Amino acid sequence: MICEVLGLGFFQRALVAGLLLSCLGGLLSVFIILRRLAFIGVGISHSAFGGVALGFLMGVDPLFTGVGFSVLVALAIEWTSRRGRLEEDAAIGIFFAASMALGVIFIHLSRTYNVDVFGFLFGNILAIGERQLVQIFLVTFVVLAALAAFFKELVFMSFDEEMAWVSGVPVTALRCLFLVLMALVIVVSIYLVGIILVSALLVIPGAVGRNFTQRIGCMTMVSAAAAMISTLGGLGISYAVDWPSGATVVLLLSLVFLASQLWGGRAVSRKP
Repeated sequence: MICEVLGLGFFQRALVAGLLLSCLGGLLSVFIILRRLAFIGVGISHSAFGGVALGFLMGVDPLFTGVGFSVLVALAIEWTSRRGRLEEDAAIGIFFAASMALGVIFIHLSRTYNVDVFGFLFGNILAIGERQLVQIFLVTFVVLAALAAFFKELVFMSFDEEMAWVSGVPVTALRCLFLVLMALVIVVSIYLVGIILVSALLVIPGAVGRNFTQRIGCMTMVSAAAAMISTLGGLGISYAVDWPSGATVVLLLSLVFLASQLWGGRAVSRKP
């Protein structure tokens, strides 16, 4: 049974794409948890719907319009919260709602509410093609290169942003860079879990890592491992019982979080 599944081309592509996407989500998730950016992840992920719908309306690859739209929304949230009188959560709520509304209008105008749109909303990684896999590889390379180049600065900024300012770290530029990286990962992760559930991939793994350890290096490894293991298990279960792959991955990841929460609570209770 397992050998038959692994021999299928569509499942091989889904497996590779799922591992890459879950690894990226796990790595970014640590910084999202430390910097308390869970809500902005939700805002950017749902704003991607406007970009995807715009792609269907224009007849171009929804990935490109989704990335461009999400990046613009992420930067607009940063600019509004920095320059205006609104708090960041209010700015996120405004752009979240406006982007979703635009998405509904674009879908209405394009008259293409079909399986493709459904796949972007809820994920359909088993239908991923070679072109999408190449796109995921490119995003993986860009994100990993950026994290490797600015890892120390991002860690410093995550723990103490004011001290990072004083120490000469380009905080504003790094904040914008991180938002762009989030937007890239969110849009390509739509293939795995869809727009509706993609925020879970950016929040839950980091929470699992923090339940197990407080050391940033170990936290990053645990987060990425939890995401990748859940993706592997979720894809296997979804194929075996014919469940939606994205929802199955998120449910399994949620169970991993609950287990880590119980383990963390027992570890604390054992301390003198």
